[in-house]
Amino acid sequence: MPILEHLDKNNLHHAYLIEGAKDEIIPEIVKFLKSININTVGNSDFVQINLDSFKIEDARNLKSYATEKSFSIGKKIFLISANSFLLEAQNSLLKMFEEPIENTHFFLVVPDTNALLKTFISRFYLVSARQDLAEETKEAEKFIAMPLKNRIDFMKELLAETEDEDITTDSNRSKAIKFLNALEAVMSKAAFDNDKNMSRTVLDTKFCEHLFKVREFLRMPGSSTKTLMESVALIMPNMQEMQSR
Repeated sequence: MPILEHLDKNNLHHAYLIEGAKDEIIPEIVKFLKSININTVGNSDFVQINLDSFKIEDARNLKSYATEKSFSIGKKIFLISANSFLLEAQNSLLKMFEEPIENTHFFLVVPDTNALLKTFISRFYLVSARQDLAEETKEAEKFIAMPLKNRIDFMKELLAETEDEDITTDSNRSKAIKFLNALEAVMSKAAFDNDKNMSRTVLDTKFCEHLFKVREFLRMPGSSTKTLMESVALIMPNMQEMQSR
């Protein structure tokens, strides 16, 4: 979905939340800003922030910058991209985005709005430019058909970027949530499938509840992405056992 279709030169919204790939979205926003005579280079009223994780201290800094007096008589623009917004940061920014600041506009770019609070999302003009989950869907289908041991190995590979350093990055949180979204979509579709064995697996209430809790915990600071995703592999019903019934 073209971003520029949602940006009105004559009626600019105070806050946009744009979902999708930042490498594709940011150039489009910059192009739009130039079209309305806003310089993105050498302009003190244009602030671009690129972070993996947007934390509480980033939220405090943003509020401080946003309330400072403009260096010119024009608009102040904040272009922000982050793989994740921690819950404390979202809560801290709610009031600012709810009460527009005159001549101040925000463009937030995130890979997946499912990782955000609904109250936070509601403050924005939401635009989704996210690509479909075709690749993740294929991986989710493979994951469902795997025996337990293979599922554990799959999760290790999914989070392989941080395994050597023994840390959990927010880019991996985003990757994990994206995979869970695809897994949930595959399961929902399979619920209406003619394959009875798959349907039994999908309709396992305990697992569905666990999937929901894992997604919620992934949004919390300090939670272990590796442990949470491995728990998905451990608790998911075994397809081979289901097929033998």
